[in-house]
Amino acid sequence: MNFNPMRLVTRLAMVTAALVVGAQMALAQTTHKVAIHVDEESIQTMNMALNNAQNIAAYYEEQGEQVIIEIVTYGPGLHMLRADTSPVAQRISAMALEMENISFAACQNTIDAMKRNSQKDVPLLSEATVVPSGAVRLIELQEQGYAYLRP
Repeated sequence: MNFNPMRLVTRLAMVTAALVVGAQMALAQTTHKVAIHVDEESIQTMNMALNNAQNIAAYYEEQGEQVIIEIVTYGPGLHMLRADTSPVAQRISAMALEMENISFAACQNTIDAMKRNSQKDVPLLSEATVVPSGAVRLIELQEQGYAYLRP
């Protein structure tokens, strides 16, 4: 078998081209991630957070790209996810059914404080996922590459 330098160059060029195309496809498949922070009891803030989530999801869907959205609540913002006090409960329920890419985090520290202060359980919407700390959850999400948004 003879060594053919042109054949080697041709194969290297083909491998390089395949790697470049693969890298471009991987970049095109990027999933965007955003953490939306709610720490106010204001219905305007809650609705702004939900509006932001819907607008972000619609934009990336129109672009043919994927996005993951997590709304993180703590402090007075936990009322957004409380079954007994949420002014946006129906909207959250509808969005959770329509959007596979959205989740809602409720701070356990805030739940515990509210229980202590009221001496009653703090019922959450079924869409809520309890996290140990809302602030820590925001840090973790940002460390995972999530963009941070505070309406």
